[in-house]
Amino acid sequence: MARQLDEQIAGRFPVGQRLRVLDVGMGQGTQALRLARLGHQVTGVEQDATMIDVAREALAGEPVGIRERVRLVQGDGRDTGVHFLPGSFDVVLCHGVLMYVEEPDPLVAGLARMLAPGGLLSLLVRNGDALAMRPGLAGDWAGALAAFDTTAYRNRLGLDVRADRLAALTATLAGIAAPLHAWYGVRVFTDTAADDAKIPDDLQALLAVEERAGRMDPYRRVAALLHLCGVRG
Repeated sequence: MARQLDEQIAGRFPVGQRLRVLDVGMGQGTQALRLARLGHQVTGVEQDATMIDVAREALAGEPVGIRERVRLVQGDGRDTGVHFLPGSFDVVLCHGVLMYVEEPDPLVAGLARMLAPGGLLSLLVRNGDALAMRPGLAGDWAGALAAFDTTAYRNRLGLDVRADRLAALTATLAGIAAPLHAWYGVRVFTDTAADDAKIPDDLQALLAVEERAGRMDPYRRVAALLHLCGVRG
């Protein structure tokens, strides 16, 4: 996903431009720190206090120049309008968040308002058109049958969450003046791997296969996750 994001940034902004990035639901700050290391000014928003602490600890280990480029805000991603002015950012990330939001459209609309004209909105969501893949590949036939007709599922943390369908999100992005520019699949072949699975010796080959599959049909359509990139008009 990082490679996909970098591809979209490189295609939209001049080389060397320091971008204003908002990472909503940043978790432990993996993407925020990565982009700060690349020279961008990053604001991370996270509601969970534990995750904020982890991000702060990771940030504390960075050189001072990188620490100065990162601002961490504890808050709800649905309240971006409280903290920031419209059009304040060139890139807005919202990765792995929508599945926890019952009504995602207001959140996505609020994120789009944070973008300057021509800005990039990056969403990572659970693929609602492929929910039967994981139980099906695991031989859970009853679970696979049930998954065909719903966007609800139970994640690996045991939480009941929701997925998004590509067509619905495409319509949402068009309706908020940040139409879909590109989309990718993420975890096409690796979604059934255990969380504690050993990193394989041929990791680079694995990444190359996932990256290629994530940008071409029919593979990306059955990926566990979808990475959607909209552009503010």
